[in-house]
Amino acid sequence: MQGVLKAHQLARVLRRSSSPILLNSVSRVLSPCILEDIQSSSQWRGYFNSGTIYGNYMQKECNLQRNVCQCQKCSVMLRASFSTEAGTVESSVTESVKELYDKILKSVVDQRSAPPNAWLWSLIQSCANREDANLLFDILQRLRIFRLSNLRIHENFNCALCQEITKACVRVGAVDLGKKVLWKHSVYGLTPNIGSAHHLLLFAKQHNDVKLLVEIMNLVKKNDLILQPGTADIVFSICSQTDNWDLICKYGKRFVKAGVKLWKTSFDTWMEFASKIGDVDALWKIEKIRSEIVKEHTLGSGLSCAKGFLIDHKPEDAAAVIHLLNQTVPDSRRQKFMAELQKLVADWPLDVIKRQKDERRKELAATLQHDIPAMLSALSKMGLKLDVNVEDLTRREGILS
Repeated sequence: MQGVLKAHQLARVLRRSSSPILLNSVSRVLSPCILEDIQSSSQWRGYFNSGTIYGNYMQKECNLQRNVCQCQKCSVMLRASFSTEAGTVESSVTESVKELYDKILKSVVDQRSAPPNAWLWSLIQSCANREDANLLFDILQRLRIFRLSNLRIHENFNCALCQEITKACVRVGAVDLGKKVLWKHSVYGLTPNIGSAHHLLLFAKQHNDVKLLVEIMNLVKKNDLILQPGTADIVFSICSQTDNWDLICKYGKRFVKAGVKLWKTSFDTWMEFASKIGDVDALWKIEKIRSEIVKEHTLGSGLSCAKGFLIDHKPEDAAAVIHLLNQTVPDSRRQKFMAELQKLVADWPLDVIKRQKDERRKELAATLQHDIPAMLSALSKMGLKLDVNVEDLTRREGILS
């Protein structure tokens, strides 16, 4: 009799549960052995409602013994069901992950006690494939329900744990699961934070994935995550690697509007991109923002300004910037400085000309053809001599075609 009562109590509890896994489990396991035999019987309903057994006593005693035995079987079946419902545990699941998953599940379902935090951390760090990540998110959902219903803990898991979860998702290539960590409202009890977004952005950078970049930045905005200088650094580098000027401008404005103090490396990437495509209007706007945050030029920002002056037909100003860089560049970077100067004279002019519209190409080629020698002459007078031959840009193949 006690077994039957427990079965009914379990059914009532699980019916109130929001987890479809639990509902499916109890329906499948209890229906054939308890629900039909007990709930459909008017005599049993009378028993549970009034506490009185009607009908033949011996018959009821036999039925009771049969149902108790069936209930014991159900208990075993239900525990087995709990271990497999969230997602099919395939043979490719890592053994250590499956063991930790089962230990946490047993603690929550059978023992109804909080498992040690170390188990969850170990499970996260042991994830080696997609199936492992699926088990991780299943146990996170179960822990979330357990914390709310049994421990009355309404807080989400802390940011450090959530970042480790994101790293695990990135490591096994389950980026779609990693993006769930950025959700403000979810069934997993995760705390969205910009650090998790950075792990996903670094994955996008590694794969030059602009689509993923846009998806992550949309999630960052939708879930009110605070932008950081590191965010801009990763975003700008992805845009530069994929040659996406419109996107770097879009996100650049967003970072500036949010009051993010960009790093020097971010300004270098942004300004070098602007000088590469010859957008001097954007270049000077970026330089104005940079000068308000960073007082001294870096090698990247200074040479970008020199290129801007050359496009603006101001070779003397370009020479002045380069001369200033020559005086301030440390000895450890002098070799790189000279190499970048060589590129400015020999490689950059052709690249920037090719990016212009047809009607602008010839004009810019003539400007640079005149102003680069003028800049070199000014530098020579300042004591900085470069042994570089300036080609006739107006006659180079591809300039006027």
